[in-house]
Amino acid sequence: MSDWIELFNGRSLDGWTARGEHAWRVAGGVRLDEDDPQRLLIEPGAGVMVNGDAGRTQDLHTTAEHGSCELSLEFCVPEGSNSGVYLLGQYEIQVLDSWGTPDSELKFGTNGGIYARWIEETRTAYDGAAPGVNASRPPGEWQTLEVRFHAPRFDAEGQRIAGARFEWVTLNDAVIHTDFECTGPTRGAWNEQDIPSGPLRLQGDHGPVAYRNLRMRPLSG
Repeated sequence: MSDWIELFNGRSLDGWTARGEHAWRVAGGVRLDEDDPQRLLIEPGAGVMVNGDAGRTQDLHTTAEHGSCELSLEFCVPEGSNSGVYLLGQYEIQVLDSWGTPDSELKFGTNGGIYARWIEETRTAYDGAAPGVNASRPPGEWQTLEVRFHAPRFDAEGQRIAGARFEWVTLNDAVIHTDFECTGPTRGAWNEQDIPSGPLRLQGDHGPVAYRNLRMRPLSG
């Protein structure tokens, strides 16, 4: 099995880019603003990437592409904030402040959910998967997401023979998904069709979010 690859060196955004100008920057830490719990106060230093003071900017993505992999990262959001982690830039695991949501009300859009697909003509969502349990921590606390992901597979003629599959997903050490196969890219994907490889993408335009300790281990299939 391959070794783990550090995706963020903690000191700069080398290896990351965006489609246009962006406000992502390196910080020493973040904490919840006591006067406005929908904001993160950004501390100087290194070790954390944060999507700017306003918390709304372009998505950030790796310049390198990946296929099947294991992924581990930590994230922090304030009250009501929203982000997402896209494997291959295509298949989103939701990042959201879902503290206190009852398990009976979990949806694909809850923290840790595998986001749904979308029919623009009828504006309806389909597929997707709610997390099996709400393992979310309170806003302002760091949370850990771990994923074992298999990229779509294609035959010699380029025909898809298997869809993107999340073998497992854990949130804060709780298993929230097992063996979920996507029928196609989730809503917001950069390509309408399944692809065998792509960048890791972090959503930056839905509210304040910070990430740290991002690392990936390539898998053979």
